[in-house]
Amino acid sequence: MNDFSTSDSGAGAVPNEPRAAVFDVDGTLADTNYLHTVAWWEALHQAGHQVPMWQIHRSIGMDSAHLLERLLGRDRRTEQDAAISAAHATLYGTWRERLPALDGARELLRTVAGRGWRVVLATSARGSELTALREAIDADDAILGATTSDDVDQGKPAPDVVESALRQAEVPPERAVFIGDTVWDIQAASRVGVPCIALLSGGISRGELIDAGAAAVYENAAALRSALDSSPLAD
Repeated sequence: MNDFSTSDSGAGAVPNEPRAAVFDVDGTLADTNYLHTVAWWEALHQAGHQVPMWQIHRSIGMDSAHLLERLLGRDRRTEQDAAISAAHATLYGTWRERLPALDGARELLRTVAGRGWRVVLATSARGSELTALREAIDADDAILGATTSDDVDQGKPAPDVVESALRQAEVPPERAVFIGDTVWDIQAASRVGVPCIALLSGGISRGELIDAGAAAVYENAAALRSALDSSPLAD
């Protein structure tokens, strides 16, 4: 349940009302999904768990609690969770100074903001990770705000980060579009009633993203920018 409402009591959106473009970060704006995969694999290995990388990759985009439950099961030794998550953060942090932005990410954010959309980031990453990611993307001039797993009770696929982003943008769900790269992004957005554009840059197939409910699918941020006028982000 959310607490957003429109001022015209269902009479239709007012053209001049603000709109929000809510962006995931890992795999959508930054080429980091496989770095997370390797870091989680090593963290799990150090804790005595042998988990295939393909299974880890398909869990990227979830917050750590959901990810560990999906990979290790509910009957796992949960007292290990904090240590595994800390090991992942340490291992992933070794790439902090060279995290790569995805092709066209910076330009997409600036173009969307330039068209009057309120750009907000909504990620399952921690706040410290997002700081490094924003430095890599280098488009803070286009970003109104951001919410991370540190700011909410649950990360994706729970809708909390999406709801938080909408509150920051002061925009109701029907005036927002989410842009992500995983089925977890689509699930989180759909639970708030926000359509989701999906990108293939996170490594999830077009068919899976469509089956999960993506409103549209593009190869990457650059491809979405080139097709803005025929996308859900069209003016």
